Amino acid sequence: MPILPLPDTLINQIAAGEVVERPASVVKELIENALDAGARRVDIDLEEGGIRLIRIRDDGGGIAPEELPLAVSRHATSKIASLDDLEAVATLGFRGEALPSIASVSRFMLASRRPGDAHGAALRVEGSRVGEVAPKAHAPGTTVEVRDLFYNVPARRKFLRAERTELGHIEEWLRSLALARPDVELRVSHNGKPSRRYKPDQGASGDGGPDGAEAAARLGQTLGEDFARSALRIDHGGAGLRLHGWIAQPHYSRASADQQYLYVNGRAVRDRSVAHAVKLAYQDVLFHGRQPAYVLFLELDPTRVDVNVHPAKHEVRFRDARLIHDFVFRTLQEALAQTRAGADVAGAGTAMPPAGAATPVSGAGFGGGAGAWTAQPLGLRVDEAAAAYAALYASPASAAASGAPARADMPRPDATLPAGDGEVPPLGYAVAQLHGIYILAENAQGLVVVDMHAAHERIGYERLKAAHDGIGLRAQPLLVPLSLAVGERDADLAEREAATLAELGFDVTRSGPQALAVRSVPALLAHADPEALLRDVLADLREHGATRRVAAARDELLSTMACHGAVRANRRLTIPEMNALLRDMEATERSGQCNHGRPTWARFSLGEIDRWFLRGR
Repeated sequence: MPILPLPDTLINQIAAGEVVERPASVVKELIENALDAGARRVDIDLEEGGIRLIRIRDDGGGIAPEELPLAVSRHATSKIASLDDLEAVATLGFRGEALPSIASVSRFMLASRRPGDAHGAALRVEGSRVGEVAPKAHAPGTTVEVRDLFYNVPARRKFLRAERTELGHIEEWLRSLALARPDVELRVSHNGKPSRRYKPDQGASGDGGPDGAEAAARLGQTLGEDFARSALRIDHGGAGLRLHGWIAQPHYSRASADQQYLYVNGRAVRDRSVAHAVKLAYQDVLFHGRQPAYVLFLELDPTRVDVNVHPAKHEVRFRDARLIHDFVFRTLQEALAQTRAGADVAGAGTAMPPAGAATPVSGAGFGGGAGAWTAQPLGLRVDEAAAAYAALYASPASAAASGAPARADMPRPDATLPAGDGEVPPLGYAVAQLHGIYILAENAQGLVVVDMHAAHERIGYERLKAAHDGIGLRAQPLLVPLSLAVGERDADLAEREAATLAELGFDVTRSGPQALAVRSVPALLAHADPEALLRDVLADLREHGATRRVAAARDELLSTMACHGAVRANRRLTIPEMNALLRDMEATERSGQCNHGRPTWARFSLGEIDRWFLRGR
């Protein structure tokens, strides 16, 4: 068959196969054009999940009548004009392929009016056949109407899913957009009925994500109130990078990765390196098999990121992938380290009680803390018993002044606590031990229940990590060097990353085109499988440009040591011992979860307990 140029219709339909996967792809491309045009309100009208109709109306800058035919021609755009523009793209769209591609597989209409024009204009396209520009009454802005998607490409149309499924994909993308642009109002209708409205936040910056007080409404509207209450605010900059947004506390985790949103310079993307960095940051605090939830905005110089690597612009490529991976990991790791037990009680962040705790009730509390107590002996005089029971519902300072009898098993809490006069620590004061497993404590909000083994395990684990971090990773020389057969790519990588491997405790040299000689390994892991560990390290360096395999293996060993050293069930603790454990929890990083990601504590507000017993009804 001779080489022949393809017809324009077929060229556009091939391009549509890359850009237009389903109705959600059309909605994405059209709304991104609206945002690039400065729209502050976008109306989305759908029929049959977008298969029969997609109509996008905006209040943006509009298109001149004479430019309408150019808008539906291939590789025509107002967003870039040179290679320099392409290397520093600041708009969501830039290829100039979306409109002609969509028009080639639908019955298409484009109408627009600029704010200063007397009237608007419209252009119809059907299967790549472009009509004439005609005058049309139109408000300032642009309307794009896409009917009967894939009507002329039956092979593509039969792969579309049910109406509910296609609508779900559109709603998910709109949810992602709503998180990124809280300054824009989005109104959605389906089959003639209003289905969703995202109200604009008047104070939102519009520069790549919601900020401050405006965040709560949009977060709750898109991801639910539970996420909004458990979210930790992140905002950190350095090395020309800025990472801001929200990460959910470990107790709020998901069975799937359905609440993971990443934006690079305002563009929603998927990136394996950043996802890996987030996963590593949560590694120490998330229960096995659970997924973290987050909404993160990464901002950097547009010249340091290539957004032109995917036809649908879902992926990007970073010039400094290792730096960005490390920046994201360390930022989130430091934030999660502050998730100490009781931190939300003390007023840090907008945290929610750990899993199993009741929803906090505003204003519920004693007004002061209560001292520790035990059952009263029968031999107390009436006045002593009255003073003792009065002390139970008083603050520590007033309890001490009340003359309650002092006993060895009923110490005054302020004798062992660093809190100031009358101040109740976040986890409160121990009052009893339940079945030798749980510590029951009373704080200003209500009841605190602590899993003593899980809490003690985390405390010991963090202390072991801190001790080993202080001395660094030591290398242990091998009596006989280990010969390791690897692929040529891994041999090249090991030679190139010799300094990085040395920092991890490995002394590795290349002994042949496909062979490595290992002369030392990390001392703490000398009895593990150094060959498998080194292969995993090389795989991480190759795929993500960074690795924590050695640290993870070390942490796993330290975790096991901490578990064996933690207090066991059925061990009876004294009140001072329980209070000491509570204070250690408040001071220990990540103490809200044990080493395996299980919660270490739960809180029940006084209002919740009142509802158990129908008080006040």
